[in-house]
Amino acid sequence: MSAGELGIIIAAVLCSLGFAALIVTLVRVLDVMRELRAEVRRLSEETQPLLAELRDSVGAARRSMSEAREDLDRFDRVLGSAEAITEAVSGSSRLVRGALATPVIKTVAIASGTAQGVRRLRRSDRKEARRGGKAS
Repeated sequence: MSAGELGIIIAAVLCSLGFAALIVTLVRVLDVMRELRAEVRRLSEETQPLLAELRDSVGAARRSMSEAREDLDRFDRVLGSAEAITEAVSGSSRLVRGALATPVIKTVAIASGTAQGVRRLRRSDRKEARRGGKAS
C-alpha cells in the first residue's frame, strides 16, 4: 500500500465519520422540530378560546363605546336645548318685568293711597259720629 492509497483510505474514513456526525445532528434537529411543532399546536389550541373571548370582549367594548357616544351626543343636544330655553325665558322675564314693573308699582301705590284715604275718612266719620252722639 502506498502513501497515496493510505491517504485516500484515511480521507474516506474521515468523510464517513463526518457524514455520520452530520446524520446524527440532522436526526436531533428533526426531533426538536417535531417537538416544536407539537408545542406550537398545543399553544395554538390553548390560545384559540382566549383569542375568541378577547374578540368578543373587544366587540362588546366597541358597542358600549358606541352607545356611550350616542348617549353623550343626545345629552349634548338636550343641554343645548336647555340653554336655549333658559336664555329665552330669561330674556322674556326681563321684558315682562320691564313692561309690568312700573304699572304694577303705580297700581299698588294707588291702591295703598286709596286704602289710606278710606281709613282716614272712616276715622273722621267715627269722630264726627261720636261728637254728634255726645252733643245730643
